[in-house]
Amino acid sequence: MSQDSAPGRRAALLSLSLGVALGFIGTAAAQTPVKLFKVITSKDSVTIGVTAAELTAMGSGEDVKVLAQALVAAGQITVWQYAVGRDASGKLMMARRHQIAILKNDTLRIEPETTPYRIAPSTP
Repeated sequence: MSQDSAPGRRAALLSLSLGVALGFIGTAAAQTPVKLFKVITSKDSVTIGVTAAELTAMGSGEDVKVLAQALVAAGQITVWQYAVGRDASGKLMMARRHQIAILKNDTLRIEPETTPYRIAPSTP
């Protein structure tokens, strides 16, 4: 290896490393953690996912209380339904299915939901 090519290789490696690092940062910023809640009606229950930013937009305070107050105030809210699915490697995880509307009149209770599975982050 000649001394003339070493600085060029270092610059190329630095550029590549910077690009990879920025790619990871961009990916992490594009994914938002999700909090799960179980909405219980007289007929069934559904698991929903709400991001911290969505909860903050609804108000401040305890998460369940903020979600319930937003539902009562608006009469209905649109959220993502979450269900168990599989990731690309075949492992079980909680992932969003589709958007649903939760109606104030049908809701009996909202409670925090726990799961043994990894929760897929929300993507914009």
